[in-house]
Amino acid sequence: MNAPEVKVIKMYAPREEIYPREAKGRYATIRWLCVWATQLAFYGLPWLVWNDRQALLFDLGARKFYIFGLVLWPQDFIYLAALLIICAYLLFLATAIAGRVWCGFSCPQTVYTEIFLWIERKIEGPRSARMALDKQGPSLKKFTKKTSKHLIWGAVALWTGFTFVGYFTPIKTLVTAVQTLDFGPWEWFWVLFYSFATYGNAGWLREQVCKYMCPYARFQSSMFDRDSLIITYDAKRGEPRAPLGKNPDSGSCIDCSLCVQVCPTGIDIRNGLQYECIGCAACVDACNTVMDKIKQPRGLIRYSTEMAMEKGYDSAQIRKRTLRPRVLIYTSILGLIVAAVCLTLYVRTPLKVDVIRDRGSMGREVEDGMIENVYRLQVMNTTEQAHTFRIKVSGMDTLTLTTAEEVTLQATETRAVPIRMRAAHGAGVKGSNKIQVEVTAVDDPSLHVRENAVFIVPRR
Repeated sequence: MNAPEVKVIKMYAPREEIYPREAKGRYATIRWLCVWATQLAFYGLPWLVWNDRQALLFDLGARKFYIFGLVLWPQDFIYLAALLIICAYLLFLATAIAGRVWCGFSCPQTVYTEIFLWIERKIEGPRSARMALDKQGPSLKKFTKKTSKHLIWGAVALWTGFTFVGYFTPIKTLVTAVQTLDFGPWEWFWVLFYSFATYGNAGWLREQVCKYMCPYARFQSSMFDRDSLIITYDAKRGEPRAPLGKNPDSGSCIDCSLCVQVCPTGIDIRNGLQYECIGCAACVDACNTVMDKIKQPRGLIRYSTEMAMEKGYDSAQIRKRTLRPRVLIYTSILGLIVAAVCLTLYVRTPLKVDVIRDRGSMGREVEDGMIENVYRLQVMNTTEQAHTFRIKVSGMDTLTLTTAEEVTLQATETRAVPIRMRAAHGAGVKGSNKIQVEVTAVDDPSLHVRENAVFIVPRR
């Protein structure tokens, strides 16, 4: 009796190298405009100066976030949370309207992959030349090209990591430190880590990040509906496929496979929408170029919606169906959050005061029968100018301040100010009495904060 045949099932398929062909056209131009815009902002913002300091700086050591004219402290964490919520709703809204448009045009993975691919093309040549080079055996020419490419990739990655750290440590300080490589341990770690991540993701992993590592590809379908713009292939017009001139009854698709060759994730959009599609529209540019050459109308592959493909809607009808409940809800929530954040920033007082009782010294009787309480004022001047603040107390008869009534704080300084209050014996009630502590800038009365506190009168 023959032994049963053993069937081996491979759980992992080796990665096939993808050599994206360069696409030229309307969407490629838009994508490169996004590359320029995002990178000019990323590399340029740390060098902007505002009020004699870096315009955008997240100083974790000093626990201060400088955002142009705004200085945020840990107590302002709510604004960071609101910013993250706004970004999330912007992503939801963009996805509901135009699918993975963020992934295809502005995602850092897409942007840096485009930059690294451009460097690769300049050194190794177009798609066919790169494929041929990889198949060649070892040679001086191949070693020179590969080494040059990776050195330039490494330089871009290092500059990217350096710039990233420049958002948390003043970049001019980093420039001074780099001359002697006198970085702190965290600067070393994050420069190298972010550089390695950029080099690895954009140079080596590329489409694998989008296909396997990015969670957005997995849950994007929950934000799509049949009226969301996606990259579509018009099968009614394109099928059956046949090479040009081979079959008079064939569709518009001549099966040139250029749409596959330009795809950065290596998929065939003619097989329908796939989660690997990042919506970059490179296949649209490639197909439109072919349609122009064979004198066929553009749009065999295009941005459209499932409903439009099924019902035959034109562009006007597609735009009309954009204002549907999902989009209106996202827009309304986003608008409310943005309005609330802007309003709170507008009325925000750049002076913060906390009144903290000295728990080791409750109300006590001192000379002349006066009752004394001790407090600590935590005063934060979040403006970028020095101010002198006057301290005033009220709420009880004869209540006075026995320490200095004025305190000067430098720009963005926080200080613990000890204060003592006294009241005559018999003032107020025994136990706790509600009082108010007012702090006002001498040169700017609009910087005014009133905080409630408690004055303790001993019961005996």
